[in-house]
Amino acid sequence: MGPLLMLGAGRMGGALISGWRRAGLLAPSDLMITDPHPGEEALAAISEGARHDPDAAGMGKAACVLLAVKPQLWREAAAAVSGCLAPEAVIVSVAAGVRAADISEAFGGRPVARVMPTTAAAIGQGTASLFAPDPRASEIARTLFTAVGTVVDLEDETLMHAATAVSGSAPAYLYAFVEALETAGVTAGLTPEAAQTLARATISGAAALMAQSGVDPAALRQQVTSPGGTTQAALEVLMGPGGFEPLLKDAVAAAAARSRALAL
Repeated sequence: MGPLLMLGAGRMGGALISGWRRAGLLAPSDLMITDPHPGEEALAAISEGARHDPDAAGMGKAACVLLAVKPQLWREAAAAVSGCLAPEAVIVSVAAGVRAADISEAFGGRPVARVMPTTAAAIGQGTASLFAPDPRASEIARTLFTAVGTVVDLEDETLMHAATAVSGSAPAYLYAFVEALETAGVTAGLTPEAAQTLARATISGAAALMAQSGVDPAALRQQVTSPGGTTQAALEVLMGPGGFEPLLKDAVAAAAARSRALAL
C-alpha cells in the first residue's frame, strides 16, 4: 500500500507501528509521523527512515491517514492537515467514540473507516472492530489490521460502543484480574515473586490454550473443575451472585456509556 500518515504515535500508534514492522507491511520510508512527543516505537521507525512532522508536500502524498490522537484532540489534528491531503486520501480512525460522519466532514468529505484495535497488535495478536461505509476505506483498513491480528466487521456504527467495551477496553480487564490474583496469592501466603510468576504464567498459558484449541471457554472451564474440588469452591464465589457475570455486564455497560458520551 502507499504512504501512510500517522496522526499521533502514542501507545496505540506505537503498537501498530511495531506490528506493521514485524509483519513487513510498511517500509519505514512509507511512514510519516506527526506527533510532538513520539514514543519509542515511532522513534525507532524514524531512525530507520520514517519522516517525522512532514511538510505539506509530504502529507499530500499520503494514501491513508491514521487518526490515532486522543479523542479530545482529533478536531485540532484534522484541521492541521486536512488542507494538505490528496483528495483521494482515506482516513482510518482509531479515536474512541468519534463518529465516521464527523470525521469525514472534518477531513473534507474523504472516506472514513473506524477501527477499535487492541495493543496486542504490537506482537501480531491484536483484535480490531471495523466499521466502514465506504468499500475502499474498508479495504484499506482491513489490509492494515489483518496484518496485525483478527478483524471483526460491524454492520452498524452504533455497535462500535459495545465493541469498544467488549474488546478495545478488555485487555485492561484482564490485567486488572491478574493484579488482583497476584494480591490474593500474597494474602494466601505466597511470596510476591511466586504469586506474580504463578498468576502471569498460568493466565498466559490458559489464554494460549483457549486460542489454539478452539474449544469453547465453558468446556475448558468444566475440564478444569472437579466436582467438590478446589476449583469448584472458587468458582462458586466467582460465578455466584455479585460475581463475574453481573460485574462484567456492569463494566461493559459503563464502558459503552462512556463511548457514547465521547461521541457527543
